[in-house]
Amino acid sequence: MKIALIGYGKMGHEIEKIALRRGHEVVCRIDADNQEDFESEAFRSADVAIEFTCPAAAYGNCMKAIKAGVKTVSGSTGWFEAHREELATLCSEQGATLFWSSNFSLGVAIFSAVNSYLAQIMNQFPDYDVTMSETHHIHKLDAPSGTAITLAEGILAQLDRKTQWVKGTLTAPDGTVSGTTACQPNELPVSSIREGEVPGIHTIRYESEADSITITHDAKNRSGFALGAVLAAEFTAKHQGLLGMKDLFKF
Repeated sequence: MKIALIGYGKMGHEIEKIALRRGHEVVCRIDADNQEDFESEAFRSADVAIEFTCPAAAYGNCMKAIKAGVKTVSGSTGWFEAHREELATLCSEQGATLFWSSNFSLGVAIFSAVNSYLAQIMNQFPDYDVTMSETHHIHKLDAPSGTAITLAEGILAQLDRKTQWVKGTLTAPDGTVSGTTACQPNELPVSSIREGEVPGIHTIRYESEADSITITHDAKNRSGFALGAVLAAEFTAKHQGLLGMKDLFKF
Protein backbone atom coordinates (compact mmCIF):
# COMPACT_ATOMS: atom_id res chain seq x y z
CA MET A 1 0.00 0.00 0.00
CA LYS A 2 1.20 3.52 -0.82
CA ILE A 3 0.92 5.93 2.11
CA ALA A 4 1.23 9.73 2.25
CA LEU A 5 2.06 11.29 5.61
CA ILE A 6 0.54 14.66 6.49
CA GLY A 7 2.43 15.93 9.52
CA TYR A 8 5.98 14.69 9.94
CA GLY A 9 6.61 15.25 13.62
CA LYS A 10 7.05 12.62 16.31
CA MET A 11 3.84 10.80 15.39
CA GLY A 12 4.58 11.00 11.69
CA HIS A 13 8.00 9.41 12.19
CA GLU A 14 6.53 6.65 14.38
CA ILE A 15 3.81 5.93 11.82
CA GLU A 16 6.40 5.77 9.04
CA LYS A 17 8.50 3.28 10.99
CA ILE A 18 5.54 0.94 11.58
CA ALA A 19 4.21 1.33 8.03
CA LEU A 20 7.57 0.33 6.55
CA ARG A 21 7.82 -2.58 8.97
CA ARG A 22 4.42 -3.81 7.74
CA GLY A 23 5.59 -3.70 4.12
CA HIS A 24 4.01 -0.42 3.00
CA GLU A 25 5.63 2.37 0.98
CA VAL A 26 5.67 6.02 2.07
CA VAL A 27 5.40 8.00 -1.17
CA CYS A 28 4.98 11.55 0.19
CA ARG A 29 5.65 13.47 3.39
CA ILE A 30 3.90 16.81 3.86
CA ASP A 31 4.62 19.26 6.64
CA ALA A 32 4.12 23.00 7.20
CA ASP A 33 6.98 23.94 4.87
CA ASN A 34 5.92 21.97 1.75
CA GLN A 35 2.16 22.41 1.45
CA GLU A 36 2.50 22.61 -2.32
CA ASP A 37 3.08 18.84 -2.32
CA PHE A 38 -0.68 18.34 -1.93
CA GLU A 39 -0.69 19.07 -5.67
CA SER A 40 2.08 16.59 -6.46
CA GLU A 41 1.75 13.41 -8.44
CA ALA A 42 3.40 11.54 -5.56
CA PHE A 43 0.64 12.60 -3.17
CA ARG A 44 -2.13 11.74 -5.63
CA SER A 45 -0.60 8.28 -6.11
CA ALA A 46 -1.15 7.39 -2.45
CA ASP A 47 -3.78 4.81 -1.55
CA VAL A 48 -4.29 6.50 1.82
CA ALA A 49 -3.02 9.65 3.54
CA ILE A 50 -2.47 9.61 7.31
CA GLU A 51 -2.91 13.03 8.94
CA PHE A 52 -1.59 13.93 12.40
CA THR A 53 -1.15 17.68 12.81
CA CYS A 54 -2.96 20.25 14.99
CA PRO A 55 -6.55 21.52 15.30
CA ALA A 56 -5.85 24.67 13.27
CA ALA A 57 -4.45 22.76 10.29
CA ALA A 58 -6.35 19.46 10.29
CA TYR A 59 -9.55 20.53 8.52
CA GLY A 60 -7.66 22.20 5.67
CA ASN A 61 -5.33 19.24 5.33
CA CYS A 62 -8.19 16.75 5.10
CA MET A 63 -10.06 18.89 2.58
CA LYS A 64 -6.94 19.14 0.40
CA ALA A 65 -6.51 15.36 0.53
CA ILE A 66 -10.18 14.78 -0.33
CA LYS A 67 -9.91 17.27 -3.22
CA ALA A 68 -6.91 15.30 -4.52
CA GLY A 69 -9.00 12.11 -4.41
CA VAL A 70 -6.91 10.48 -1.68
CA LYS A 71 -8.61 8.50 1.09
CA THR A 72 -7.61 9.97 4.44
CA VAL A 73 -7.07 8.81 8.01
CA SER A 74 -6.98 11.65 10.55
CA GLY A 75 -5.99 11.50 14.21
CA SER A 76 -5.95 15.25 14.85
CA THR A 77 -8.38 16.29 17.59
CA GLY A 78 -10.13 19.54 18.44
CA TRP A 79 -11.64 20.16 14.97
CA PHE A 80 -13.75 17.25 13.76
CA GLU A 81 -17.07 17.86 15.54
CA ALA A 82 -17.46 21.32 14.00
CA HIS A 83 -17.18 19.79 10.51
CA ARG A 84 -18.77 16.36 11.01
CA GLU A 85 -21.95 17.15 9.05
CA GLU A 86 -20.05 18.63 6.10
CA LEU A 87 -17.69 15.65 5.95
CA ALA A 88 -20.54 13.17 6.22
CA THR A 89 -22.16 14.84 3.21
CA LEU A 90 -18.91 14.74 1.23
CA CYS A 91 -18.55 11.05 1.97
CA SER A 92 -22.16 10.08 1.25
CA GLU A 93 -22.82 12.30 -1.77
CA GLN A 94 -19.42 12.77 -3.40
CA GLY A 95 -17.71 9.46 -2.64
CA ALA A 96 -15.03 10.86 -0.32
CA THR A 97 -13.49 8.67 2.38
CA LEU A 98 -12.33 9.85 5.79
CA PHE A 99 -11.47 7.71 8.80
CA TRP A 100 -11.36 9.88 11.92
CA SER A 101 -10.72 8.91 15.51
CA SER A 102 -9.78 10.82 18.62
CA ASN A 103 -7.48 7.92 19.51
CA PHE A 104 -6.12 5.03 17.43
CA SER A 105 -4.79 2.89 20.26
CA LEU A 106 -6.16 -0.67 20.40
CA GLY A 107 -5.98 -0.39 24.19
CA VAL A 108 -8.13 2.75 24.12
CA ALA A 109 -10.64 1.03 21.82
CA ILE A 110 -10.94 -1.79 24.38
CA PHE A 111 -11.03 0.74 27.24
CA SER A 112 -13.82 2.65 25.48
CA ALA A 113 -15.91 -0.52 25.22
CA VAL A 114 -15.32 -1.26 28.93
CA ASN A 115 -16.22 2.35 29.76
CA SER A 116 -19.57 2.11 27.95
CA TYR A 117 -20.40 -1.22 29.57
CA LEU A 118 -19.48 0.04 33.03
CA ALA A 119 -21.69 3.12 32.53
CA GLN A 120 -24.55 0.83 31.52
CA ILE A 121 -24.15 -1.10 34.79
CA MET A 122 -23.77 2.06 36.89
CA ASN A 123 -27.01 3.44 35.46
CA GLN A 124 -28.72 1.17 37.99
CA PHE A 125 -26.81 2.67 40.96
CA PRO A 126 -27.51 6.40 41.35
CA ASP A 127 -25.54 6.68 44.60
CA TYR A 128 -22.35 6.67 42.52
CA ASP A 129 -21.28 9.97 40.94
CA VAL A 130 -18.87 9.95 38.01
CA THR A 131 -15.92 12.18 37.17
CA MET A 132 -13.13 11.98 34.60
CA SER A 133 -9.57 13.25 34.29
CA GLU A 134 -7.04 13.18 31.47
CA THR A 135 -3.31 13.89 31.50
CA HIS A 136 -1.21 14.74 28.43
CA HIS A 137 2.12 16.28 27.46
CA ILE A 138 2.62 20.04 27.58
CA HIS A 139 2.51 20.36 23.77
CA LYS A 140 -1.15 19.28 23.49
CA LEU A 141 -3.27 22.28 22.54
CA ASP A 142 -6.83 21.09 23.16
CA ALA A 143 -8.33 20.38 26.58
CA PRO A 144 -10.14 18.19 27.36
CA SER A 145 -8.54 15.74 24.98
CA GLY A 146 -10.54 14.36 22.07
CA THR A 147 -10.31 10.92 23.66
CA ALA A 148 -11.76 12.23 26.93
CA ILE A 149 -14.66 13.79 25.05
CA THR A 150 -15.32 10.51 23.22
CA LEU A 151 -15.23 8.61 26.52
CA ALA A 152 -17.54 11.18 28.13
CA GLU A 153 -20.01 10.79 25.25
CA GLY A 154 -19.89 7.02 25.81
CA ILE A 155 -20.90 7.56 29.43
CA LEU A 156 -23.67 10.03 28.57
CA ALA A 157 -25.17 7.52 26.14
CA GLN A 158 -25.62 4.99 28.97
CA LEU A 159 -26.05 7.03 32.17
CA ASP A 160 -29.50 8.60 32.36
CA ARG A 161 -28.60 10.92 35.24
CA LYS A 162 -25.89 12.68 33.21
CA THR A 163 -26.92 14.74 30.16
CA GLN A 164 -23.79 16.71 29.31
CA TRP A 165 -20.07 16.90 30.03
CA VAL A 166 -18.42 20.11 31.20
CA LYS A 167 -14.84 21.24 31.62
CA GLY A 168 -13.51 20.61 35.11
CA THR A 169 -10.16 21.88 36.33
CA LEU A 170 -7.14 22.54 34.11
CA THR A 171 -3.71 22.04 35.67
CA ALA A 172 -1.18 23.93 33.56
CA PRO A 173 2.47 22.84 33.03
CA ASP A 174 3.56 25.33 35.71
CA GLY A 175 1.21 23.76 38.25
CA THR A 176 -1.40 26.50 38.31
CA VAL A 177 -4.99 25.27 38.46
CA SER A 178 -8.00 26.96 36.89
CA GLY A 179 -11.64 25.96 36.64
CA THR A 180 -13.66 23.83 39.02
CA THR A 181 -15.21 20.37 39.31
CA ALA A 182 -18.30 21.87 40.99
CA CYS A 183 -21.20 21.30 38.62
CA GLN A 184 -24.88 20.46 38.34
CA PRO A 185 -26.02 16.91 39.18
CA ASN A 186 -26.70 16.19 35.49
CA GLU A 187 -23.20 17.28 34.43
CA LEU A 188 -20.05 15.17 34.06
CA PRO A 189 -16.87 17.17 34.84
CA VAL A 190 -13.78 16.36 32.77
CA SER A 191 -10.52 17.68 34.23
CA SER A 192 -7.23 18.09 32.36
CA ILE A 193 -3.58 18.03 33.40
CA ARG A 194 -0.67 19.11 31.18
CA GLU A 195 2.75 17.93 32.30
CA GLY A 196 6.01 16.62 30.89
CA GLU A 197 5.88 14.31 27.88
CA VAL A 198 2.98 12.10 29.02
CA PRO A 199 1.53 10.28 25.96
CA GLY A 200 -1.92 10.06 27.54
CA ILE A 201 -3.68 8.91 30.73
CA HIS A 202 -7.48 8.73 31.01
CA THR A 203 -9.19 7.91 34.31
CA ILE A 204 -12.91 7.48 35.02
CA ARG A 205 -14.03 7.32 38.64
CA TYR A 206 -17.39 6.36 40.15
CA GLU A 207 -17.62 7.34 43.80
CA SER A 208 -20.17 6.83 46.56
CA GLU A 209 -20.05 7.27 50.34
CA ALA A 210 -19.24 3.57 50.65
CA ASP A 211 -16.52 3.07 48.04
CA SER A 212 -15.20 4.02 44.61
CA ILE A 213 -14.62 2.27 41.30
CA THR A 214 -11.85 3.52 39.01
CA ILE A 215 -10.75 2.48 35.52
CA THR A 216 -7.63 3.91 33.84
CA HIS A 217 -5.89 3.66 30.50
CA ASP A 218 -2.23 4.68 30.63
CA ALA A 219 -0.36 4.92 27.32
CA LYS A 220 3.35 4.11 27.67
CA ASN A 221 4.47 5.57 24.34
CA ARG A 222 3.26 6.57 20.86
CA SER A 223 3.72 3.16 19.25
CA GLY A 224 0.20 1.96 20.08
CA PHE A 225 -1.35 5.04 18.47
CA ALA A 226 0.88 4.71 15.40
CA LEU A 227 0.08 1.02 14.90
CA GLY A 228 -3.63 1.75 15.17
CA ALA A 229 -3.33 4.51 12.57
CA VAL A 230 -1.63 2.12 10.13
CA LEU A 231 -4.28 -0.56 10.80
CA ALA A 232 -6.93 2.09 10.12
CA ALA A 233 -5.17 3.01 6.86
CA GLU A 234 -5.16 -0.64 5.78
CA PHE A 235 -8.89 -0.80 6.52
CA THR A 236 -9.63 2.53 4.84
CA ALA A 237 -7.90 1.49 1.62
CA LYS A 238 -10.62 -1.17 1.16
CA HIS A 239 -13.65 0.81 2.35
CA GLN A 240 -15.52 4.02 1.57
CA GLY A 241 -17.37 6.65 3.58
CA LEU A 242 -17.06 8.36 6.94
CA LEU A 243 -15.36 5.72 9.08
CA GLY A 244 -14.23 5.31 12.69
CA MET A 245 -12.87 2.87 15.25
CA LYS A 246 -16.26 1.16 15.63
CA ASP A 247 -15.97 0.14 11.99
CA LEU A 248 -12.43 -1.18 12.46
CA PHE A 249 -13.00 -3.02 15.77
CA LYS A 250 -16.37 -4.73 16.16
CA PHE A 251 -16.79 -4.85 19.92
